[in-house]
Amino acid sequence: MKFFVDTADTAEIADLAATGLLDGVTTNPSLIHKSGREFIPVVKEICGLVDGPVSAEVVALDHETMMKEADILRAVADNVAIKVPLTIDGLKTCKKLSDDGCQVNVTLCFSANQALLAAKAGAAFISPFVGRHDDNGLDGMRLIEDIRLIYDNYLFDTEILVASIRNPIHVLESARIGADVATMPPSVIRGLFKHVLTDKGIEGFMADWAKTGQTIT
Repeated sequence: MKFFVDTADTAEIADLAATGLLDGVTTNPSLIHKSGREFIPVVKEICGLVDGPVSAEVVALDHETMMKEADILRAVADNVAIKVPLTIDGLKTCKKLSDDGCQVNVTLCFSANQALLAAKAGAAFISPFVGRHDDNGLDGMRLIEDIRLIYDNYLFDTEILVASIRNPIHVLESARIGADVATMPPSVIRGLFKHVLTDKGIEGFMADWAKTGQTIT
């Protein structure tokens, strides 16, 4: 499963990319706002930090303006993936862009029917929001199961990019189901490293090593 980080914080992206575990980045208008920086320069900087796709989201709601914005974003770097909302105009834009060889991430997916439409429109990625699904009394992971089944039934190439991940359990369940990508805030990625027994083991090893009075260097 690919790991994307969901942030516009370039310092965090650079640090996580140094682990070799980062396969891409997702951004959205809210994350750009949180960064306090200009949109295009941030996207350009991020694209230079990772080799994989960087999702940059259009903000227009009509197809014609979405296409104009997409043309500007595509010119930023070769690894930009255009992010569009799951609306009729968003899927029109997805079809047009994907036919032109551009990767498209269709976002704000909350049903398997919507995911089916995105795949038929040629989306490279579909972004179902599991956390927000759970917030509304629904089962976000059941949504991922349904999409996986449908995509496998029809051999769609669209990758399931699990979004709105809130905790490591969401990551584990996504991997068990067979999702292609998980996009996570930096805090969740860092949480995957943590285990109390790992910490205790390191603590014990270091205490015993100190007692030997030795050094390696």
